[in-house]
Amino acid sequence: MNKTTFIGISYVSFWVIVWGTIGSIIDFYLLESVIYIPGSIGQYSTFSITAVFSIVVALILFPNIKNRFIN
Repeated sequence: MNKTTFIGISYVSFWVIVWGTIGSIIDFYLLESVIYIPGSIGQYSTFSITAVFSIVVALILFPNIKNRFIN
């Protein structure tokens, strides 16, 4: 595995962890407030919206990470 592949896999893995953590924290508070129930469309929406947000931020930041670690 070369450095470029390692950085790419690490970057995607990091963002999956960030997405899961942020989504879970938001989900926890919405479940505790009885905004929606587990397995509902609200829960699906929470994780979908945080996924889109995470993807957008990851794509915006990637050129900076790429220039810093790969070049």
